[in-house]
Amino acid sequence: MISLTPPFLVKLFARPYVAGDSIQAAIQTAQRLWSERHICSTIDLLGEELKSDEEVEYTLNVYSRLIEALGKQQYATISLKPTQLGSHRGPEHCEKIIEKILDQADKHEIKVTMDMEDHNLTELTLCVFRSLIKRHPSFGTVLQSRLFRTDEDIKSLRGLQARIRICIGIYNEPKEIALQSKPEMKKKMLEQVEVLFKEGHYPEIATHDEAVIEKSINIAERLNMSKDRYEIQMLMGVPKQAYQDELVRNGILVRLYVPFAEKWKFAIAYCKRRLSSNPAMMNYILRNIFSKAGGKR
Repeated sequence: MISLTPPFLVKLFARPYVAGDSIQAAIQTAQRLWSERHICSTIDLLGEELKSDEEVEYTLNVYSRLIEALGKQQYATISLKPTQLGSHRGPEHCEKIIEKILDQADKHEIKVTMDMEDHNLTELTLCVFRSLIKRHPSFGTVLQSRLFRTDEDIKSLRGLQARIRICIGIYNEPKEIALQSKPEMKKKMLEQVEVLFKEGHYPEIATHDEAVIEKSINIAERLNMSKDRYEIQMLMGVPKQAYQDELVRNGILVRLYVPFAEKWKFAIAYCKRRLSSNPAMMNYILRNIFSKAGGKR
């Protein structure tokens, strides 16, 4: 159903999860989350893989404008994808483009995270990350617990003391290379959270599963990790506000993924993939739409 949905309906369905159609809308959302709820953000430009140098240059320009508009502050980082920033020309080209963003972000003390995409991009992403973190120590990346290779990938980051967003991952990966059972993925994720702590990394625990979050917090407490040694990350728009606010009251940093779009042609494919990957999210959106419509009557 989602694959056949026209773009204007995708925008409607995605509205709770997208900050808006401009840099300013994204920044205003991040500012509001911080001022009203003390919730942090990571701001991201929506989009899928780019094959055109002109489109990559456009994306680079958007991030440059975002960094300048955001400036030095304490509540927002930015996230980016290699496939939007030159990966079509190989890791060295991609690294040069991403470093332009890092150089600018460092001047404003804005932390940057490189998102992880499907398994075809895992090696390229980690190759770029390992190279750039040597010159940009606050640079972060993402690991996905469903992939069999992730345990070895964690070992490959030994000594870097990096910001690592650890998540199950939303990509449907082949059984030859990835776990297929959600309970197994969650169990593996908890094991990897513990390893990340022990290796001196800063885990950014990205999940909406409250049981996984509580178990992660228990791991931190068992290892005598202070609350400034990790954070919890979720998607903006997912109905977890009461729980997020409870975590914040307990002194735990919560960060929401705050995406925005300037050109929706780059964002529609991404939104369809996110909605397809999470049927429960689609059900929630539809209930929300109909309940609001009913209220107007």
